[in-house]
Amino acid sequence: MDSKEITKCRENALRMVLEKMMSRALDACIVTDLSVICWLTGFSGSSARLLVTPEKSWLFTDFRYREQAAGEVRVAETVIATDGFALELGSGRYPLGKTVALQSDTVTWHEATRLIDQILDKQRVVPVDSFFDEFRMIKNDIELAKMRRAAEISELALEKVLPLISPSVTELDIAAEISYQHKKLGAEKDSFDPIVASGARSAMPHARPSTVRLKAGELIVIDMGCVYEGYASDQTRTVALGKVSHEARHVYNIVREAQQLGIASARCGMSGKELDLEVRSFIASYGYGDEFGHGLGHGVGLEVHEEPRISPKGEHLLQEKMVFTIEPGIYLPGKFGVRIEDTVVMGPNGAIPLQHFSKELLEL
Repeated sequence: MDSKEITKCRENALRMVLEKMMSRALDACIVTDLSVICWLTGFSGSSARLLVTPEKSWLFTDFRYREQAAGEVRVAETVIATDGFALELGSGRYPLGKTVALQSDTVTWHEATRLIDQILDKQRVVPVDSFFDEFRMIKNDIELAKMRRAAEISELALEKVLPLISPSVTELDIAAEISYQHKKLGAEKDSFDPIVASGARSAMPHARPSTVRLKAGELIVIDMGCVYEGYASDQTRTVALGKVSHEARHVYNIVREAQQLGIASARCGMSGKELDLEVRSFIASYGYGDEFGHGLGHGVGLEVHEEPRISPKGEHLLQEKMVFTIEPGIYLPGKFGVRIEDTVVMGPNGAIPLQHFSKELLEL
């Protein structure tokens, strides 16, 4: 899409936010979450605040990002706050009205108390939590295109990495190669530190790569993702170095079937916890319910973990163009673990995986 279409999408996002503000009688909203600021304005720097009002929106940043903001931001006026956001906001140049929303789920206590005590002392300050989630969960076509490319890059990186797996390399070697390939293939960065966990360490769902060398006859969990033009990918495959035990193969097949069940069962209108229960019950029927201790999935977008949650606490109803992971796992402490993960986008007739990499057990 061209720049005009991108600007139109952001203008539409701001319109939805303003409508919600009006429905709650909010005269202004101070946005402190950088991912929300990026979603609304396109600004990708690491220092910013956004003031949204019915009259106009202002992006506040510092001198380091003057040129970057000029190139990225079209839907808000950029202000270089030389003396900091609080003093600039308190200058009297901005229409705050009587009631100001403050993003309480990301603002620090120090910043919040300073703003309330010194700048917003004449306004009623309303803390808002998860205010933007209902809008961010539904991706537009621009976002989906970027996420498909991010998923493609990670799959290409995995193809490059798998031939390197041997007893002569460590988990850290493979993790470093993943990061290198991501950037070489066009990603900005990893969306999270790659997880490469072998043998008994694969039973740790979020194990950090170590200097442990890969061994024949062991399973290896590889969880990886990248960022492309601001949007994240997330995928997991479990592979084997050589032949593995009958038990490991049995557990792998259960997880693979469970993951496919999750994809096949996802329907618009069901809640995240309903989908989680569908898969969790399947794993429990094989006697491994206690060994699946995390949620089935999570939303993906500008952040690699966002709403909706596909877990026992997932209340959001699945809707078309939501993007989330389906990643069941079974973890046997002291033995091994298995996890298989795709990121899917909800279509009108069900979930469509962004990944296409084989889910057959690869014995390298």
